[in-house]
Amino acid sequence: MQKLFYTMSLSDFLLNKLSHFNRSARKKEVISRILKNPTQENLDVVNLHRYDPTNIGDYYCGVHHYFDELKGKHLDIFDYKRDEATRDNWFEKITKNSLIIGGGGLLNREGFNLQMELFEKLGEKGKKTVLWGLGHNAKEKSTYGKISKYNIDTSKFGLVGVRDYGMKEEWVPCVSCLHPIFDEKHEVKNEIGMIFHKKTLSDKSVLKKFEQFPSTANNAIFEDVVKFIGETDTILTDSYHAMYWSLMLGKKVMVFPNSSKFYNFKYQPVISAFSNFEADLKKVQSYTGVLEDCRETNLKFANKAFDYLNL
Repeated sequence: MQKLFYTMSLSDFLLNKLSHFNRSARKKEVISRILKNPTQENLDVVNLHRYDPTNIGDYYCGVHHYFDELKGKHLDIFDYKRDEATRDNWFEKITKNSLIIGGGGLLNREGFNLQMELFEKLGEKGKKTVLWGLGHNAKEKSTYGKISKYNIDTSKFGLVGVRDYGMKEEWVPCVSCLHPIFDEKHEVKNEIGMIFHKKTLSDKSVLKKFEQFPSTANNAIFEDVVKFIGETDTILTDSYHAMYWSLMLGKKVMVFPNSSKFYNFKYQPVISAFSNFEADLKKVQSYTGVLEDCRETNLKFANKAFDYLNL
């Protein structure tokens, strides 16, 4: 029985290695094909971001949701590693169109390095490129609160707006602030509530730690999450967009960082840890005018972007 278990585990390991190798080869092939294409056109525009309906922050940070000029014009930034038909569509859309990249934590993150380097090179080749509301997302704790530059040369892009405040680039927060749901009013029912990142839901010790509070997660229905925020006075979270939306709605916010993305926000929340958050609760504060500021900034940037893209 022991020998059979060992053989099966080795087989699974080899299959995983082969799958990883195949994905890597597919990614490199489509990127090489795009760069070797002799003609880079700007016929229309396509918005690339992490198009993931199971993560409402990733999903609603896409610019295409909020402007009629961009309706239906989107690509998942991960489509370059999927099946052949999806990769061919990715190739076609990118070579033919101008690019809006963002939002989301696409910078200083290994999983997006190849794509961001591709877009940088396309900008040098005459492709119209816009960075809109994206930011750094490094996982190494040594980087938290210490990032001063990005892993791409933002000067190679046609227009740049990043969600990280205090960088040399123009500040443009996540475009999800334009969603009309944030105009809805709610009666506060909870003193403290927890919004988990979907990955944290598998950590039983963390769930146990916060079982005393009402909670939801960033893989729940968007409307339900916003309603939960509206009905709660103080939000505790390890989800970037739960933090962002809570600050926009005038809530007191405490975050438990799992990447650098929780730092460099214009309206900084209290940063704490799962282990001793109780001691930091007295530090939480709310801000006024966040929603209005974020919306005004995005609409001004949209005017510049659409003029640059001839939309």
